[in-house]
Amino acid sequence: MYRLLSFVWCLAATCLCAVAQAKDLEGQSEAAQSAHAFTFEMPYGEPIALKDYAGKAILIVNTATECGFSGQLAGLQKLHESYSDRGLLVLGVPSNDFGGQEPRADGDIAKFCEAKYGAEFPLAAKTVVKGEKAHPFYQWAASELGPAARPYWNFHKYLVGPDGSILAWFPTPVPPTSSDVTAAIEKALPGS
Repeated sequence: MYRLLSFVWCLAATCLCAVAQAKDLEGQSEAAQSAHAFTFEMPYGEPIALKDYAGKAILIVNTATECGFSGQLAGLQKLHESYSDRGLLVLGVPSNDFGGQEPRADGDIAKFCEAKYGAEFPLAAKTVVKGEKAHPFYQWAASELGPAARPYWNFHKYLVGPDGSILAWFPTPVPPTSSDVTAAIEKALPGS
């Protein structure tokens, strides 16, 4: 009888632990079902929480100032100028992951981008965007969209809709001002 009671008690405790773990995992997966669950660090340590932009479209682009595609920074600024008043956040995410093409320190990146390209859109602190140490947003995006949608070079673009879902992604060679990108942005803007 003692063995039976011990077994029942252990079984009940195991079930309660499993239910508690399932609720914890459920909460984590709910939080990770939207880009709004993620925060990027800005150059001086302050966070930029994507949830603060719920209801707006967000274009997230990993950047590098020494990349052959760095001219796209001017295009990102054009998007910022054209669409920020209509509900688009352009967020640059500097990364040194591809060819060591972002050698500048965090505080110097924004200064350089503003001086050379007129960039006034927000630029996060330097961030890992590939591999096991990638920022959680990039890990989530890869799990949502599959390996083909991972950044394979600088200036990979994710378009996040007002609800936090990823609506589209654009590989490096696609300029931010291309008709494909601008058409997707037009559709994603609030009220469209």
